[in-house]
Order: sequence, then C-alpha cells, then structure tokens
Amino acid sequence: MEVVPVMTRASTSVSQHLPVMVAEVLSLLRPQAGARFLDGTLGGGGHAQAILAASAPQSHLLGLDRDVDAFAVAEVRLAPFAGRLHVCHANFSAAQEQLATIGWEGVDGVLLDLGFSSFQIENGERGFSFLRPGPLDMRMNQYDESSAADLVNTASEEELCRILRDLGEERAAHGLARTIVQNRARQPIRTTTALVKVIEQVVRSAPHAHLHPATRTFQALRIAVNRELDHLATFLREGYRLLRPGGRMVILSYHSLEDRLVKDAFRKWAASCLCPPQILVCSCGWSQKVKILTPKPWVPTAAEITANPRARSARLRAVERLAAEVE
Repeated sequence: MEVVPVMTRASTSVSQHLPVMVAEVLSLLRPQAGARFLDGTLGGGGHAQAILAASAPQSHLLGLDRDVDAFAVAEVRLAPFAGRLHVCHANFSAAQEQLATIGWEGVDGVLLDLGFSSFQIENGERGFSFLRPGPLDMRMNQYDESSAADLVNTASEEELCRILRDLGEERAAHGLARTIVQNRARQPIRTTTALVKVIEQVVRSAPHAHLHPATRTFQALRIAVNRELDHLATFLREGYRLLRPGGRMVILSYHSLEDRLVKDAFRKWAASCLCPPQILVCSCGWSQKVKILTPKPWVPTAAEITANPRARSARLRAVERLAAEVE
C-alpha cells in the first residue's frame, strides 16, 4: 500500500466507520478482475474494501483523500490489498492529474462519497460537530490555511449572511450573521461550544424538531471553509473523461446543493445537444458522453438507515460512459 506520511490525531477504530449504500454501489460499478477504479473520497476505506474484494484478483484502485487522518484508518482496513492499492493526499478535483501521475489513462469505475466520515465527526479536535467541544476548525485538509474560526471572526456581516443563507439554507441568516459579528467584537469565537451558544441566541429549537439549531450553520461553514461546491463543480466539468468506454461513475451526495450540481452535470453529459431550444440546426459541437443509470436518485433502505442513521440523507446517482460518442 502506497501511503502518504500520516500525522494522525484520530484514534477511531475501523469498525466505527460504516460506508453508505455499499450494495448499491457495487451493483452499479460491477467490479471485475483486472479493472481499475478511482475512489476520489477514500475516507475510512469502506467502499474501497468492498470494491477491491469484489474485483479480485488483479484489479487496482487509486484512493484520493484530502484528510491525512483518513489514511491512518484506511491503512488498517485495506492492508490485505496492499499490492493493488495506490493512495494519494489530494482532492478529487485533481483526479485527472493523479491518474496521469501513476500512468493510468482512464478507469472502469469512479466513486465519490461526498459525505464526511465518522472519525471526522467524532473527533472533537477537528471541530466538525456541534455536539462535541473543540476548536472551531472544520478543515478537511489540515494543511489548508483558513479554519472555520478564521472565517467566523473575519468575514463581513454580509459575507456571513450569504454563506449561511446560500450554503446552509438558514432562514435566520441575517439575524445570525449580525449576532455573530456583535459577539466576536467582545470576544473572538474560537470553539464549537462558543459558536453554538451564539447560534442558540437566534435560532430556537422547535418542539419535536428534527434538526439541532446549529445544524445548518455548521454545514454552511464546513462547505465554505473546504470550498466543497467549488471542488465538486471543477470535477464535474469534464469528469466523464476519467472513464474508459463502458466505465461507470457513482456519486453519493448528502444535501440538495451537491445533488443539484451532480444532477445537472449528468444531464449535460447525457445530452446530445447543448444549443438553446430556438436554434433549429445544432451548432454547439457537443455529443452525448454518457447514459444515465439512475433517472431518479437511489436512496438508502429503511434497514440501512436504522443501522446507520447518518445514511438517511444520502442520494446516489450514476452514469455509464458510452462506448462511442453519439454524434
């Protein structure tokens, strides 16, 4: 197993990481011996383990992740596949460059699981969870310069409002942004606990409410700090090029902003023409790249949600690269 140097602060065991919709992922990717796969979000290695086990022998998988702690968890789980696994500390938005680095011109299957892992949530030092005290960090790549605390304490009220409204769909975005600015003027907001206290001044939990008052704010800040939608949009511009003819791509998303980007990109890739409807003769030069395998997104079964509640918001979409582009 080729592993980047690991500087882990996580001690989460492999058994705590439950990959989402594994059976559905395998049914769509159809792992076979000798195939090549890209797991752009290696995480704890749960999906990679299932893919490599189902495609033995002689299949290979390139795993990417921007969180170096992920490799400490994945290394244990994927040790039996050492000779067939390549890993790199990189974002999936740089997948094409990483394939070129190891000499692969394309792959037979691509997987992106856009959620974040149990070991990220449960480690308070990472600052992802409003339920655990710790520094207000939220960086998936620990080498990135700016943390959630930097954003909360330096962004303008207008910028905070935009982030909370657009990325968290927080209805109280304006009042919450104003309250954050007022509180940080008295004392910087540096911990998850401090931020939750500020949020609870504005966002009240309704009786029997499903969401914690801080849910949308923490989502918005995490997306902004890690530029999650930017990286996904970059990947989706020409992500189909990663696939060999007949290769398949599966993407798991967990909120509407991600799912909308994936849906729109897949529809574009599957279109035979991108000209406006009023154009009678096609002049765009586009041709169909893929066929859509999931006209509607697949969702987890009730049994899986019971076993793994974090799977409840998952939406799975998949496409297959055409053997020849349709002119």
